[in-house]
Amino acid sequence: MKTIRQITVLGSTGSIGESTLDVIARHPDRFQAFALTANHSVEKMLAQCQRFQPRFAVMLDTASAGQLADAIKAAGIRTEVLAGIESLEKVASLPEVDAVMAAIVGAAGIRPTFAAARTGKLVLLANKETLVMAGRIFMDLVKQHNATLLPIDSEHNAIYQSLPHHFNGNLVAAGISRILLTASGGPFRRAPLESLASVTPEQACAHPNWDMGQKISVDSATMMNKGLEVIEAHWLFEAPPEKIQVVIHPQSVIHSMVAYVDGSVIAQLGNPDMRTPIAHAMGFPERIESGVSALDMFKVAHLDFEEPDFKKFPCLKLAYQALAAGGNMPAVLNAANEIAVESFLKRHMPFTAIPVMIAHAMETVRQEEMATLDDVLKTDTLARDVARNWLANLQ
Repeated sequence: MKTIRQITVLGSTGSIGESTLDVIARHPDRFQAFALTANHSVEKMLAQCQRFQPRFAVMLDTASAGQLADAIKAAGIRTEVLAGIESLEKVASLPEVDAVMAAIVGAAGIRPTFAAARTGKLVLLANKETLVMAGRIFMDLVKQHNATLLPIDSEHNAIYQSLPHHFNGNLVAAGISRILLTASGGPFRRAPLESLASVTPEQACAHPNWDMGQKISVDSATMMNKGLEVIEAHWLFEAPPEKIQVVIHPQSVIHSMVAYVDGSVIAQLGNPDMRTPIAHAMGFPERIESGVSALDMFKVAHLDFEEPDFKKFPCLKLAYQALAAGGNMPAVLNAANEIAVESFLKRHMPFTAIPVMIAHAMETVRQEEMATLDDVLKTDTLARDVARNWLANLQ
């Protein structure tokens, strides 16, 4: 008889969380939603609790937790409602939990993801900020507590699938020459450079291939999303920046590739649907059905590749610079980008100001090493303040 794996889904009402629950629903004999968490999406969380009957539901926002608790009680659901960041950490680290889907977007996801690693869980990592802001600290924590880390980003999951089974972090010993990180190029791949100053939030969020949240969609439009993934790949696969090459591939069929010294290039292909990497990681080392339709190669017909334009996408260049600088610079990059994207979405500044704000923060915050999670969070706060002050002066 198979043991049912108990899953905590951090960020269950977001796109990754919803896809995770879809995979869970397809395999009730394998998985059970133990805890679901969200920020303030009460209606979505109530519907998820009605369907999946988790032991816990956690709302980061206290007022939303109160609303959910009343709705849960009225519906007669036996789910316990908790609130706050400490409760997120709790449901990520309880002994009953086998695996944690870390899908909270932004710096808010770091603390519960750390809690999962600290208690030796299977960590299914979809939260970019954990590795971008605290890569060395987090990877050391994973090793120290014998946690298992599997990447959920479609690109990193594709790289993971394309690596040798015996890969231990040594690219040279594995005969790897480069990691090829594919990018769609976003909605402005063909847009003239001079047109970007008038881009609206609606245009930036209209991704040609993927259905994502607003923050990630804007990051894709600036290619900061790919820059953050370069930093993630550095920590996940112990690859130096010069060994990570971004390749624009507009069809989003090849999710990433690994090039070997013998001339071989191994790629993972599939339809652009996050349920594929989610199912791969949740079922690992077995393959399980994900609900994703089979790739029709005849319908795809052709695959195109381009070099990224750093003049059009300066955020990608800034990410490489932050990775090369090391220390607290990736955390500064990430924090300033979050403020920049939020400000753009609120129409407080133009699309082209996003990299300007980020560059200002990287030039203003003093570079230093970080040893603890507290160091990371302090850097995050400082960089956000610098970015907000820049915006205030702009206005």
